[in-house]
Amino acid sequence: MPRLDVDIDYLSEQLRGLLKIPSPTGFTDSITHAVVDELVRLGVEPEVTRRGAIRAKLKGRAKDPSRALIAHLDTLGAQVKLLKPNGRLEIVPIGNWSARFAEGARVTIFTEQGAYRGSILPLKASGHTFADEVDDQPTGWQYVEVRVDALVRDVADLQRLGFHVGDVVAIDTQSEFLENGFIVSRHLDDKAGVAILLTTLKAIVESGKKPPVDTWFVLSIAEEVGVGAAAVLPHDVAAMVTIDNGTTAPGQASDEFGVTIAMADQTGPFDYHLTHELIRLAREYDIRHQRDVFRYYRSDSASAIEAGADVRTALATFGVDASHGYERIHMHALRSLAELMTAWATSEVEIKRDAKPLGSIEGFPHQPTAPAEPDIEPSETLPARE
Repeated sequence: MPRLDVDIDYLSEQLRGLLKIPSPTGFTDSITHAVVDELVRLGVEPEVTRRGAIRAKLKGRAKDPSRALIAHLDTLGAQVKLLKPNGRLEIVPIGNWSARFAEGARVTIFTEQGAYRGSILPLKASGHTFADEVDDQPTGWQYVEVRVDALVRDVADLQRLGFHVGDVVAIDTQSEFLENGFIVSRHLDDKAGVAILLTTLKAIVESGKKPPVDTWFVLSIAEEVGVGAAAVLPHDVAAMVTIDNGTTAPGQASDEFGVTIAMADQTGPFDYHLTHELIRLAREYDIRHQRDVFRYYRSDSASAIEAGADVRTALATFGVDASHGYERIHMHALRSLAELMTAWATSEVEIKRDAKPLGSIEGFPHQPTAPAEPDIEPSETLPARE
């Protein structure tokens, strides 16, 4: 089955809506409700775990070996560490991100009594007071604080308004969708991945054709703190593709255009056969792509393997410039990745032996080990000896 047409307007609409819902790790109930509603609207019946992770099965022509596509609903954020004597809030990060990108951010602080607005500022924020000391102070979470937009001058005022240690701080996305296709926003990791997953599902459902095997659409809620797929992946899944961001930066092969297929991250190589299946499909359907290796990166795939799942995993990404900072992507990458995911989800299973978790060696695949055949004779490329 060829790759399916994907609805770019729907993809953009879903991403815009997802970016409006605060969802730092540990505060994902609202986005779980929203995505469940959309899955039901698309015609699938989702299951929700105790903590709010989601999985929905699209029945295939056969049950096994089932597949899964996964993205994560949670984002970076912060949490109140201390109510400060000056009426401000000391915070610590949720997830791994630098305070360098927190300075100046507008935020929402969620207390038991309601939500408040505020800003993350360096301790020395007034140029008219501190002059060059504003630039000289170090970068780090101990050097920033939240200024609450309410009448608070001390700890008693904060307590009166209902602030407590542990309150969740959501960082504004400051999203811009530009006419040239660029999208600038915080939390594109991984709300763009969720939008791609929903767009892939929509394309398959509307095609009216069943995938060859049962295919799960999975949304995790704690990827940014390392949990990810560990608690939500069905046991019968044989192959899982994670949809997440690629790190477009100097020294990386990732790109804001096309699909970036990860060959490895800090936890090691991804499954050889599944990864090369994605590469083959990208070539076959003329989907622009490149390969990359990520040194300081882990995803839902790692959490599944570390939890003991015997599942083939791959990571297909949309290139993000300044990941975990002021992020930027291009719609070309989102469309390309959605197209590749429709091609994979509707392609025939290559390793049929994967239908059983254990078996004999019969049908187990081989990796290429034979010497490569040269395209040209050495005499055509090397100068003749004198």
